[in-house]
Amino acid sequence: MGQEVIAGLGSSEKIADVLNDLGTSKFLLVCESSYQYLTNRDVIEAIPTPHVKFSDFTPNPLYEQVCTGVGMFNSNACDAIVAVGGGSTIDVAKCIKLYCKMDVAKLYLEQPMVDTGIPLIAVPTTAGTGSESTRHAVIYYEGKKQSISHESIVPDYAILDATVLKTLPLYQKKCTMLDALSQAIESWWSVNSTEETIRYSRNAIDLIMSNWREYIESNTDTSAEQIMLAANYAGRAINITATTAAHAMSYKLTSIYHLPHGHAVAVCLPHVWRYMNQHLDKCIDARGAEYLAGTLEDISHEMGYNSSAKAVEMFEQLLRILEIKNPQRKSDADIDILTASVNLLRLKNNPVSLNSYTLRILYEQIVKESK
Repeated sequence: MGQEVIAGLGSSEKIADVLNDLGTSKFLLVCESSYQYLTNRDVIEAIPTPHVKFSDFTPNPLYEQVCTGVGMFNSNACDAIVAVGGGSTIDVAKCIKLYCKMDVAKLYLEQPMVDTGIPLIAVPTTAGTGSESTRHAVIYYEGKKQSISHESIVPDYAILDATVLKTLPLYQKKCTMLDALSQAIESWWSVNSTEETIRYSRNAIDLIMSNWREYIESNTDTSAEQIMLAANYAGRAINITATTAAHAMSYKLTSIYHLPHGHAVAVCLPHVWRYMNQHLDKCIDARGAEYLAGTLEDISHEMGYNSSAKAVEMFEQLLRILEIKNPQRKSDADIDILTASVNLLRLKNNPVSLNSYTLRILYEQIVKESK
């Protein structure tokens, strides 16, 4: 069965019907601390199907915390999972689903991944990661990031209820929206792009560019719905293509400078884009440099600009309008740490080749010198 997306204001009310149709006897509600403030909390609490709540995890969830969730799922004889929250919350729920039938005496990360058949309903409370429609999850084990990927953890249902965006802090709205926009752009130029993913990317970019100002400045119901749908399209695109250099370069920025993921990605993207505009001769996409040049132009036109160079300038202008600033380096050692942090193998999806020397130059542009 493919994923079913249920969208629209108030669509959280459909969760009860879904659980009933699934024949659920008890579900595990995976949620974060902000759950108590959500506009759809009362609707979820009123679901007649019994549930137990799991929220004992951090923003960068730990393997041990996921294990606690698995234990709660099994000890309470749950037979479905409902995840209500941002990307980390949904990632925790995905891992609980994946691990809930594994041998508890062994490390879950080392056991074969199989489809457990446990229904997973994802209710995103941000419009950014698209995690509600991807096969990916991230947790941390012994201080190291673990990227989990398996087709079976794509949630069976994605409930896109934009009413939850009303309670998001303004800065978080900006960062998550920029994450969605960056995902859509990167997926489009990825060496793995297809007609399907380009369609998703095109839809995401069009919806964001048409609605971002109204969403950020006025927070209207209509604009919130469109931005949430855009984030879902971007997630569906990146689920197939995976991310490229801007994402790969962003991860260490988040830990060194304590930046939200969307902020870190957004300040990397225009520098990567400008470099690709200027180095089409280094194209590694099998479809060729001419194809890549056309792709960059197509992305630019979808954003409303007449050239790829102009699109980069206007992306940077958007960051200035949104007051998304580049981090300032503490010392030149920051550049060494950042450059060494990027796994070059993870850049294979980027259509223009990048080496450590190039990454260093880009980081020197991204991370400004302290004044």
